[in-house]
Amino acid sequence: MKFYNIVIKYRLPIAIILLALAILVNVSAGFWPAFLLYFIAVILLFGYFFFGPLRLIQEHMESGNLEAAEKVLNSIKFPGLLYKPIRSVYYTLKGNIAMMKNDFSGAEVNMKKGLDLGMPMKEAEGASLLQMGMLSMQKNDIRQGESYIRQALRKGLPDKENQAAAFLQLCSIMMTKREFRAAKDFFRKAKALKPTTPQIVSQIKEIERYISRIPG
Repeated sequence: MKFYNIVIKYRLPIAIILLALAILVNVSAGFWPAFLLYFIAVILLFGYFFFGPLRLIQEHMESGNLEAAEKVLNSIKFPGLLYKPIRSVYYTLKGNIAMMKNDFSGAEVNMKKGLDLGMPMKEAEGASLLQMGMLSMQKNDIRQGESYIRQALRKGLPDKENQAAAFLQLCSIMMTKREFRAAKDFFRKAKALKPTTPQIVSQIKEIERYISRIPG
């Protein structure tokens, strides 16, 4: 596995070296002795431009190494050549990193690109829509935020933590719109999921202090 990651990381220079060797062998001994070198070089070049270093990015994101993940993303000079589902994930990851850095405008632009290309999994699309809803809420665009969050729930979210976050956001939106019965319903749904994320648990406790006193 480590060897495979090294190949992915240095795929382009390895391909260039093999291509140069193939040309030398071709000139000195003919095409067929150089065929294997040509073939491997072409495969590596194809993988570099068509698939990119997505595996390396995912590993850095999972380990929380944001700087390393961003560095790998920035090494992709021609994202338009990436296979469409991979290009979608590329823009989504760029959006996630921008969001972590509080660059909400950059996050929105990149995540929209990812959604427009189509996500490879419905749950991933739901998670992206939820994040778009959160971004809209950051900009006080309540109407757009509600639309994105409802779409996220319809598409499906990957786990109960995301589902609880979506219901809490809708609860907050309903309270803003003074639709208190709906707000209480969304709060009950969020609480019933029994989320464990500290931030979500804290939100539930905070809302619980006053929601029972709200009419509806």
